[in-house]
Amino acid sequence: MRDSDADDTETFPSATGILTRLACERARREGVEVDSLLREAGLTHQQIDDPCARLDVKSQIKFLELAATALKDECLGFHLAQKCDLRVIGLLHYVLASSDTLGEALQRGVRYSAIVNEGIALKFREGNDVTINIEYVGIARHSDRHQIESFMVTLVRTCRQLTNRHLLPSRVSFIHRRSEDTSEFNAFFGSDVTFGAAVDEVAFSTSIRQMPVVGADPYLNELLLKYCQEALADRPTKRSSFGSRVENVIALHLPRGKARVGEIARRLGVSQRTLARRMSSEGLTFAGVLQRLKSDLAKRHLADETLSISEIAWLVGYQDVSAFTHAFKRWTGRAPGAIRQVSR
Repeated sequence: MRDSDADDTETFPSATGILTRLACERARREGVEVDSLLREAGLTHQQIDDPCARLDVKSQIKFLELAATALKDECLGFHLAQKCDLRVIGLLHYVLASSDTLGEALQRGVRYSAIVNEGIALKFREGNDVTINIEYVGIARHSDRHQIESFMVTLVRTCRQLTNRHLLPSRVSFIHRRSEDTSEFNAFFGSDVTFGAAVDEVAFSTSIRQMPVVGADPYLNELLLKYCQEALADRPTKRSSFGSRVENVIALHLPRGKARVGEIARRLGVSQRTLARRMSSEGLTFAGVLQRLKSDLAKRHLADETLSISEIAWLVGYQDVSAFTHAFKRWTGRAPGAIRQVSR
């Protein structure tokens, strides 16, 4: 078993903030008062109005959730990404658009994605299909829905635009859950989308790798790659805090009843002793992270009227509803049913 003693430093990943600005623009257009939303998300008008200002990824995720509620659009990121001009992505878009083949473009997107969003890391795999796997860096995965859905839509739209073909993924999956009608997602992607999966990923047939990019320009691409290298070198190396990595693994194993310290340590490739020591160095404990995560997820699930209390109990790791109710009262001072009634 790997038992690394390397310390991960706490980082604050940033993003170019394209999605936040699109959401803010729509909210203003539809008469939503955005001042309070920005304030609650820890953002300012100056940041939004300056297209060069990078935004904290956590603040972006928070603002998108608040804006989605204010706009009564539970699929805000999904909708915004379908309508925006892909050129707004900037340098990275032009690197992809001037590549020779789609496979080459995707691999360069994987390499340089941090220029756009440091909170997301991409992995390119080729086997029976070509797969892009998306992982979170320094961010609690369970906190996000809109950013990841927007990212996936943008990725698929980019593949279609670069090849001038309506490419259909063979597989699309998201870690977060959506219990409401997802036919809109299935229609866009052209396949049944899986929610509540173990990974965030999109897969295509291997045939896409050699598809030519319609705007390929090797001379321009070579020039732009130099700028990408410089932009990447200028960004400090971002590593996920150990606490956020623990939290993301716990979230995946809660519904399976396997969110125990021994299992989580095994999944991370460390001993229980090292896990405890590294969390302690960040002022955290396993029990504290587990309880906070259960509480946060329970509150989010309670807002979903399609989920029963017993289903929510199972999703946050309880086999017995009464045990869940007792724990929820300890966290919030109120019963789950009472919280749901208030939100209604």
